[in-house]
Amino acid sequence: ESKLTLRPPSLAAPYAPVQNWQHQPEKLIFESCGYEANYLGSMLIKDLRGTESTQDACAKMRVRRPRGPGKSTEHMKKIPTIILSITYKGVKFIDASNKNVIAEHEIRNISCAAQDPEDLCTFAYITKDLQTSHHYCHVFSTVDV
Repeated sequence: ESKLTLRPPSLAAPYAPVQNWQHQPEKLIFESCGYEANYLGSMLIKDLRGTESTQDACAKMRVRRPRGPGKSTEHMKKIPTIILSITYKGVKFIDASNKNVIAEHEIRNISCAAQDPEDLCTFAYITKDLQTSHHYCHVFSTVDV
């Protein structure tokens, strides 16, 4: 049983899409949560509009999943598979094939994250580059929601 307690989701957000958190607090604080995803790429955000900017980037970079047997395409093989390693400190992209860290974003530099409303398996988050002060949206896709 968990020694730390987190407030329930219903108290953490104005609307509660879930009843319970997926992970124990110790996992988030002392370890990390890893999720496999395909990295679709990043794009410069010229006009930061929060979730709207994130969803626009998803729509522009979304990869249409082939439907039905035998419908896979060559370009899907070129999209890198990564592990998103998530903690309360931030997010790391880790190359799934060789386990090298590709990028690391501190939580304080992540401004918003959202799913693509047209394809719930596509999601993104926006980061601020501290050297240039530019914002970039990083877009990912997963096998399931």
